[in-house]
Amino acid sequence: MQRLAQENERLARRPQGHSGEYFVVCTLYYTPMESGFTSERGFDATPVTKSGLHGRRYPRDFLRSVKKEGFGRMITPVNGRNYIRYAGGDSFSFAARPAGGGGILIARFSAAAKPGQPGLRRDVVIETPDSTVRQVFGSTRWKIIDTGGGLRKWQVDLYYGEDEPLGPGRFMARPRGTTFEYAYSEARVSK
Repeated sequence: MQRLAQENERLARRPQGHSGEYFVVCTLYYTPMESGFTSERGFDATPVTKSGLHGRRYPRDFLRSVKKEGFGRMITPVNGRNYIRYAGGDSFSFAARPAGGGGILIARFSAAAKPGQPGLRRDVVIETPDSTVRQVFGSTRWKIIDTGGGLRKWQVDLYYGEDEPLGPGRFMARPRGTTFEYAYSEARVSK
């Protein structure tokens, strides 16, 4: 956080100010797939139900992951809906697709940022030229369409897409396809 503050203060002190350029930490969020939450892989796969699921049962760790990530892809659709959405508290609902406050999430293009940040607000498209971001996501162009209560100032959470989790415990917050945790990058608002 200290490095982010220092770099952004330096940018703000320029004669032109930030002028659409920021220094951010890029993190990752994804849509976990129920199929990966098996006891064979070390997960708590105890079938449980929660408010809003109408008695349907899902692996306990899958619902924990949905609570953190916002959405999860079910094995078996319910009334044509393939996803479970975290609805707050201890409640869930079924959804047609993962979405943020600004629309449907698009893998390797959608991003989330803390609300109220100058310059990094909803509907802004940014470029993050960091080579690690490019390697992991295959993209450096992002549209901020979502917010997150747990996000910090100068953090941009990049949407990876759907995947099974990397593993149990703290690895539930990582898709199986990468071990990426974070990368620092310049972020330029696209004109």
